[in-house]
Amino acid sequence: MTESNKPKSLKGTWGQAILTFLFPVLLVLVFRWAFYEPFVIPSGSMIPNLLVHDHILVQKFAFGLHVPFSDKWMLQWQFPERGDIVVFKYPENPDVFYIKRLIGLPGDVIEVQNGHITLNGKKWPLKPYSGQGDLDPDFAYYDEFIAQETNKISPHLIRFMNPEVLDGIKNQTFVVPEGQFFFMGDNRDQSSDSRYWGYVKNEYLVGKAWLIWLSCHSTLPTMTFVCDPSQIRWSRFFKVLN
Repeated sequence: MTESNKPKSLKGTWGQAILTFLFPVLLVLVFRWAFYEPFVIPSGSMIPNLLVHDHILVQKFAFGLHVPFSDKWMLQWQFPERGDIVVFKYPENPDVFYIKRLIGLPGDVIEVQNGHITLNGKKWPLKPYSGQGDLDPDFAYYDEFIAQETNKISPHLIRFMNPEVLDGIKNQTFVVPEGQFFFMGDNRDQSSDSRYWGYVKNEYLVGKAWLIWLSCHSTLPTMTFVCDPSQIRWSRFFKVLN
């Protein structure tokens, strides 16, 4: 039997097969840990800027890198800024992820009067928003009040269920502790946030919400995690968040 006719050795084939399988999985895990991770919006607490069934990408590297499978920071090179939309672990159950807008940094004194914010003695300007045509038709705004809130960093829209809340007398005052943050939803009258369950530790920050890459009005009845192709919100694709 000549050399060319000898059966080829299969040694190493299993190792190569395992490596071929594991490498893409490892690559995906590293990408989700260090760069971007997808999340789906489950509630209306961030209306009108984020809607139920918006699929977003979150920048995991925006503030630093956590030790894998841990809340501890391996490296942290930046803190979030006021006005950022941030994903974080819910303080009362760290297995659950929340998404809200950052209102207060460590040391800030925040006064909230029925959703209207005064930060360190200065009110955030608030004016009615007239561009109703830019808002999603899923929601009827006739009995609601959409306003533009400005904090000199990131002007953004907020929603009140009733315009009279701006004239209310209910006041809450918060002093943000060192190493923690104060968050609120943009849907001010329908948001469970730091007004109710307190502050978020620095270690619980996950990343900054960056982009809507998919959105739909509803999901498939048999697979609630999959968008119904007939219910796609095409106008929201690739919308950068602010």
